[in-house]
Amino acid sequence: MTHNYRVRASGTFDGMEDSYYYGRRPNGVYMPRFRNFGSDKQTNFKRGYALACSSYRQGWQRGDGMDAIGIELKEKLTEPGPWVFFGTAMGEMLPYKDNRIWLDKNQKDEWGIPLLHADVTWHENEDAMAKDAVEQFNEMFHQAGLKNITAEDNHQAPGKDIHEMGGCRMGKDPKTSMLNEWNQLHAVKNVFVTDGACMTSSACQNPSLTYMAITARAANYAVSELKKNNI
Repeated sequence: MTHNYRVRASGTFDGMEDSYYYGRRPNGVYMPRFRNFGSDKQTNFKRGYALACSSYRQGWQRGDGMDAIGIELKEKLTEPGPWVFFGTAMGEMLPYKDNRIWLDKNQKDEWGIPLLHADVTWHENEDAMAKDAVEQFNEMFHQAGLKNITAEDNHQAPGKDIHEMGGCRMGKDPKTSMLNEWNQLHAVKNVFVTDGACMTSSACQNPSLTYMAITARAANYAVSELKKNNI
């Protein structure tokens, strides 16, 4: 699984042309999941997505296709353009049995390790979720009074995003999972896997804090097992 980052939106707004910003800035707006949440019930897709938004003044981007050259171009580039408000949807990807990874039985790398294959595709639920995110962005940006609005699903392939999850899942049955409830390999007791590979499903939130908590929990268990000489 990965996070569905296919939907982007932007729009310009007037005013504050005497203002600028300096340094690296975090997201200015974060809207937690609001679809299929509480009384909101969607019938065309399961789960939901969050929206992360911010703003900037157009600057060097305007050099693309700008009608100027030399000193004139440099002077135009140093004049910031209009304010742009933009957003990205971060949607949940459901777990699917046909999304999988496996080791090649024949091909190996230069160190003799079997090559890893990944076969991951979006399904109907992710497509429907992305379509809804485009519609919601359009509605919000129009209600906010933005101009030159664009909202689209770029249909990028899984892997061109972040927060990859799954592939070494947790579970009680060694036939259907690699890890036990302590993130310990069923087959190799002194190996623990505590990153996103252990996830059996994903949400729409950033998963990093969950990984940290799982890692602390697994490390504590590993230390207790070492003291007992079990591993």
